[in-house]
Amino acid sequence: MTEFLQQLINGLALGAIYALIALGYTMVYGILRFINFAHGDVFMLGAFAGLFFTPVVERVFPPQSYSGGLVVLLLAMAVCAGLGILIEMLAYRPLRNRPKLTVLITAIGVSLFIEYTCQHRLVFGAAPRKFPDLIPVKTWNVDLLVISSTQVIVFVTTLLLLVILRFIVQKTRMGTAMRAVSFNEQAAALMGVNINSIISFTFGLGSALAAAGGILFAMSYASIDPLMGVQTGLKAFVAAVVGGIGNLPGAALGGLLIGVIETFAGGIPGLSNYRDGIAFTILIAVLIFRPTGLLSKPQVEKV
Repeated sequence: MTEFLQQLINGLALGAIYALIALGYTMVYGILRFINFAHGDVFMLGAFAGLFFTPVVERVFPPQSYSGGLVVLLLAMAVCAGLGILIEMLAYRPLRNRPKLTVLITAIGVSLFIEYTCQHRLVFGAAPRKFPDLIPVKTWNVDLLVISSTQVIVFVTTLLLLVILRFIVQKTRMGTAMRAVSFNEQAAALMGVNINSIISFTFGLGSALAAAGGILFAMSYASIDPLMGVQTGLKAFVAAVVGGIGNLPGAALGGLLIGVIETFAGGIPGLSNYRDGIAFTILIAVLIFRPTGLLSKPQVEKV
């Protein structure tokens, strides 16, 4: 039972990071009906933004302090929000009326461009880098369970961001406009909604959440590199599909499920070598037996 609970805690911490990234995938899909495959690379850029902001922030705030860590998190989120908006304006907006396949191929191209540009020696370089300690790292032993301060921060931060996101989507004028555009873009435009502003805001919000996930991931695993967003981004995409692409609670649930199942699989002899393939096996099963995801309902489209 102790080992089960320990693996559950570890899996929820990993799943919380997947959930933050998956929310960006599902928000963009909910409005534009396409997958932004460059989203995982924004996650990576958020981690590197934290790496470069940390020494600057520590000149003002005490090193390894919660206040300094919060400032680094907010700065990384702000930078990646701007990058997300810039990517949408330059790469996706000119193709908005083109076939979805064109936009999908463009998204893959943007992803590859970011990855290989960041590997250049004049940018980040290909070698992994150690992420600095943003907060004091402590561990607590509770009935043979080991809980770290990093895991607590991941839980608390993810929960807080999910509450803020739900408030924005459900209780603000911008959130109402986002839901209107998602339901019927043409009708929303006729009602005076600025479609370009809403789509840019959605990209910025999703990118900010991905940056938060990048900071939390780097805090948990301490090593970052320009390709760290490839596999993590794909697993977050799987989480979004499992929960129900376009469904915000579904994306959060899918992220937690993928993180927990992957962690448990890593602790089972014989399955640990296939840990990274578990998420994609779940994806295939979901697409076969429940294509709309766990929390989404089938919708009828008029032709």
